[in-house]
Amino acid sequence: MTTTATHSIAGTQISAAGALMSLLTAHATLPAPAVRLEELKVPGTHDFVWGLSIALHRSLDYFEQWRQALGIDPAAIDHDTTKSSTTKSGTLGWLEAITTYAGVPLRLVGYHDPRTTTGE
Repeated sequence: MTTTATHSIAGTQISAAGALMSLLTAHATLPAPAVRLEELKVPGTHDFVWGLSIALHRSLDYFEQWRQALGIDPAAIDHDTTKSSTTKSGTLGWLEAITTYAGVPLRLVGYHDPRTTTGE
């Protein structure tokens, strides 16, 4: 019988869950995001591990508050929109940054409607 060394799923999820608790405790006064544990790419590698996805749907100002609190450089923010053949811009836009928090990858996303967003 051959065995291979692997990381237990529970162990890596526990690390991400611990980072989530630390994050929410440290930033309890920030706007409440949608949070999810998911497999994310480790910045600077080709590896995927369990990490945190933090999504803000109501205001880009909320995204900005989280970006500042996490110390993410504005130059590290990516912006994209859905593509539509009937509109010049898509109907959904998002800002996204990938960083590391408490040793796990963290994806910060702020959603907006590019047809109405004025940089709030």
